[in-house]
This record gives sequence, C-alpha cells and structure tokens, in this order.
Amino acid sequence: MANRGSVKPSGNFNSSADAEVLHKAMKGLGTDEDAILQLLTARSNVQRQEIKAAYKTLFGKDLVDNLKSELGGKFETLIVGLMTPPIMYDAKSLHDAIKGAGTDEKVLVEILASRTPEVVNAIKAAYKKEYDHDLEEDVSGDTSGHFKRLLVILLPFSVFDVYMKMAGYEMEESIKRETSGSLEDLLLAVVKCARSVPAYFAETLYYAMKGAGTDDNTLIRVMVSRSEVDMLDIRAAFRRLFSCSLHSMIKGDTGGDYRKALLLLCGGDDA
Repeated sequence: MANRGSVKPSGNFNSSADAEVLHKAMKGLGTDEDAILQLLTARSNVQRQEIKAAYKTLFGKDLVDNLKSELGGKFETLIVGLMTPPIMYDAKSLHDAIKGAGTDEKVLVEILASRTPEVVNAIKAAYKKEYDHDLEEDVSGDTSGHFKRLLVILLPFSVFDVYMKMAGYEMEESIKRETSGSLEDLLLAVVKCARSVPAYFAETLYYAMKGAGTDDNTLIRVMVSRSEVDMLDIRAAFRRLFSCSLHSMIKGDTGGDYRKALLLLCGGDDA
C-alpha cells in the first residue's frame, strides 16, 4: 500500500548526527525548541527509534526523559507522542482512556473502529505486555450495556468483517433513530470508517477544533497516529467536506511551537 502520510522517512538519515543535534538543542541554558520540532517531524517513527538508541549510546541518557524535562504542555505531549512506536501509542491511548474515573469512550471508538484486525491484535499484545492486563477485560470492566457488548465483539474480530454489511447511507439514519449516546457514536464510527477512514478522521479533526476551545488530546492523537498513514487523504477529505483547509484551521486554532509542529505534521496547505 502506498504511503499516504505527510511524514516520510528522511533520505540521508544518520541517527548519531540527529542525536547530536537534539543533544545540542537541549544542553545549557534554554532549549532550541525549533531545532527539536524541525528534526522530529521530518523523520519516520522507525528513524526516531534509531535516534533514541543512538542518543542513549552517545550520551548515556534516555532521549524521551530529556525531552520531557526540557519541554512542557501540549508541545511536550505532541513530541512524546511522536517518539512513541505507533502500536504502543495506541495501547497507551486506550489505557489512558480506561484508567481513572470515567472512561473516555471517544478514544475507544476512534481506535477500535479505524484500525485493521492485524493492528488491533498487535495493540492487544502490546497492552498485555506493557500493563499486564487483558485489553478486552479492561474494556468490558469499564463500559456497560450494548456499547460494551459491541466493543468486545470488535476487539477479537476488529471491524472489517462487519464493515461492508453496514456501509449504506440508510444505515446511518436507522442508527440515529434506534440508538443514542456512546453506542450511537460507536456504530456511526464503524459505518463512517467502512465508507472512508480519511473522511472519518477529517471529521474528527474538524470537530476537535470547531467552536470555542480545542480538544487538544484528540487533535494530537490523530495528527500523531495518522501522519505516516493517510494524512494526505485526510487533508483532501477535510478540504472537500469543510470548504477550508486542515492547515488553515490548525493555524487559526493553535499557537507557538505546538502550532509549528502540528503544521509540519499536516505537511502543506490545500487552500
């Protein structure tokens, strides 16, 4: 499958040279945030893992720990997300959504409805390894009723088996009529992903930024997790659906280094 991401692997890549650049950006007084974001948004996740290993070898320190101590706020969250391997990032997002008081059902819906069965299986294995818990048990322990039943159905088979049976437009109408709340959200997400995963994420990003206040967690999660997958298609769907570009909406809705990094992940303006 062609890579439709906005972030591509760097051609003349040297992990040690990159580690040196990051070390220099963080040592001494003050931090060169610009150097950090320019470099990390221009490398693939695989390359970032190699930089992390080179940094450890050269400086005896953990790159992610150093980044956390030098950066702050939403910008830190975004950069740490970029440094996390994709499967682990999904597992951590699910874990964060489940733990604590109340479940962030939106995150469960988004990840489980949009990932392939192979990816869901890999997420389950990573979750088990990292948290020594069974993802299905955690999900069913933390959700209720029909929503829980459907999520637990999605977990073993992922969604693609049920997809094509549900993709008609009239399906959406009957879901809206017959269900409500988190179950409705989940079923609609499944149908939307059946039709077009990029359009589903374009809509997710739009509603994360529309109106007063920004849902930064969703904005970060989608920009990080789709930057190497289908960001070019998401941008095209966004332009088609909302008659403005994703780039312009991010620009108007965010600020500082956080905005700079998000715009680099976006990879261009379709205005």
